[in-house]
Amino acid sequence: MLTKEINGKTPEIGENTFVAENATLTGDVTIGKNCSIWYGAVLRGDVGAIRIGDNSNVQDGAVLHGTLGVSETVLGEYVSIGHNAVVHGARIGNDVLIGMGAVVMDNAVVPDGTVVAAGAVILANSVLEPGIYAGVPAKKVKEGSEKITKMAHDNAAGYLEYKEWHK
Repeated sequence: MLTKEINGKTPEIGENTFVAENATLTGDVTIGKNCSIWYGAVLRGDVGAIRIGDNSNVQDGAVLHGTLGVSETVLGEYVSIGHNAVVHGARIGNDVLIGMGAVVMDNAVVPDGTVVAAGAVILANSVLEPGIYAGVPAKKVKEGSEKITKMAHDNAAGYLEYKEWHK
């Protein structure tokens, strides 16, 4: 893993967290306990803070970043950021799945128990309601439910096991 201090801030990594050897973490990044940051992921906390709650995962090739003076990136607990997804200065609740290749832009708010489908684009300043979102730009395709929340939670819980294989 590459960690780099930027403007006096160095990434902080919680206990029992797996960070892949070629992941990059720079600047103001705080990762909770029992998380996993996978191969090729980039968490650039140079222009805005990045905060990741416990039991969350940032999968291969994903990028987390923000915009100077505009946004920071905050992930709740039991969040999965799918392969090659981009979360750019957004607030992501608990028990959320951001699908592969999805994009979530500045100051968007994705609430607890939500799924953003693979390839979907959540526009800047969007404030979603719980449910499933798909498309470009993303539209709600299904209302929120306990089943959707459980699906997102269980996806993140699976990564708690996978990270142990790689530690």
